[in-house]
Amino acid sequence: MAPARPTVDTVTVYRQLQQFPTTLRGAAVLVPTSKLPMSMNAARWRASRARIARPHRGLYLFADTPPDLEDLARAALAVAPPHAVIGFHTAAALLGFGVVASDRVHLVVPAGKAFPQRPGITAHQSVVPIAPFAVRGLPCTTPARTAIDLARALPRPDALAVLDAALASQTCTPIELAEEVRRHRRLKGFRQASALVPLADGRAECAQETHLRLILRDARITSLVPQVPVLDRRGRPRYRLDLADERLRVAAEYDGSSHLDRERLRADRARHNFLAAQGWRLRYFTDVDIYRRPEYVVHTVRAALGDALREADPR
Repeated sequence: MAPARPTVDTVTVYRQLQQFPTTLRGAAVLVPTSKLPMSMNAARWRASRARIARPHRGLYLFADTPPDLEDLARAALAVAPPHAVIGFHTAAALLGFGVVASDRVHLVVPAGKAFPQRPGITAHQSVVPIAPFAVRGLPCTTPARTAIDLARALPRPDALAVLDAALASQTCTPIELAEEVRRHRRLKGFRQASALVPLADGRAECAQETHLRLILRDARITSLVPQVPVLDRRGRPRYRLDLADERLRVAAEYDGSSHLDRERLRADRARHNFLAAQGWRLRYFTDVDIYRRPEYVVHTVRAALGDALREADPR
């Protein structure tokens, strides 16, 4: 089954996700209604004109700029029951592997704890013990727990992208993911997460590359691995291939550059010519191929591998 096509055709690069937490300021000051330095009418007037933020009833955020994710997470914790922690999409974003965006703050609360419905907050009750992990001073689920929670809950292609991005961020290891997934036995989504953990690869660089790899994996094409370096005559890495079989010199690449300028076009053609001269069979796929016709992807890569095998052994 093909992964769902993103709403916007953008390349979800894992390095950019890792940089996101460094852009947060968390500069807003939380002020409960009882301690407002102004009248309620004045506070409501300023909130209605976006001069201050009112994330939840009885709570205001004062800052020179609009509140960011760290500010909203602190506000959510301020109205949450004891022992609640940041989890799922929000924790992943704060940890640097927020592959799937969410416009809500996600909290994890111990099973049995009541949580009032609040706009902008999604609460997940957990029967698995919660071990708080500090991120920017906020109590979050651990990186491995965050990745496994999402791997259980998200569609399968996005679940693998989260696991790849988590490993790429170096916030957790394959062993930690394997240990964590065992703690979720008998929970919904366990089978999916446990099957995907062995496939996770921290060498992957973007979600579309991960989705492409999963299409090939599902077709039992397993010889192509992520980010294979190609060396120049002096033995120095010159290019890297998204997915490649180094022995047969067959590569599959995601082509997300739908609007190339001349400089980029020249660079891409030089790259292609260099790799072709080295004997590489390059096959390029767009978002349309990955999200609308995965059978074409499989057929094309399988044919390239077949041609390479016949050339290697013409008998």
